[in-house]
Amino acid sequence: MLITEERGTDLSLHLYRVFAKSFKSVNEHAVTGSKMKGFNPTAFAVLEVLYYKGPQPIQQIGAKLLLQSGNVTYVIDKLESAGLLHRTPCPRDRRVIYAELTAEGKEVMDQLYPEFSDRIDHALSGLNESEKQVMIDLLKKMGREAEKLAPLARK
Repeated sequence: MLITEERGTDLSLHLYRVFAKSFKSVNEHAVTGSKMKGFNPTAFAVLEVLYYKGPQPIQQIGAKLLLQSGNVTYVIDKLESAGLLHRTPCPRDRRVIYAELTAEGKEVMDQLYPEFSDRIDHALSGLNESEKQVMIDLLKKMGREAEKLAPLARK
């Protein structure tokens, strides 16, 4: 068994493991729901971002979902072929292409999103509203600080 030198390191490692395990447990609720509806988790995540945030530059969708650009392009191609979203060039910068839900895509998400929302609410039902807000605040703080310290910080 590896013994760490400092208590702070021990605590950080423990937090990391608890965070990863908790995320995995909660994420299973989302993944199961999307698979039952015929979507792979990545496709559903793309639809969810567009439903929740509105039209997005394709490059930003990948960053929000932590996906490689090739994966995002593939998923967007599939969703576009299914008639659930379309691409729109940015009028101010022709290098930027937006993805946007079609009327059919919005209709599908209008049907699926309430169940998705209920699944996530159920997965997090062990926390009361106050605890959820504390978690949101702490996780945002943790993410911001980790991003600042990243060796290849995004500009």
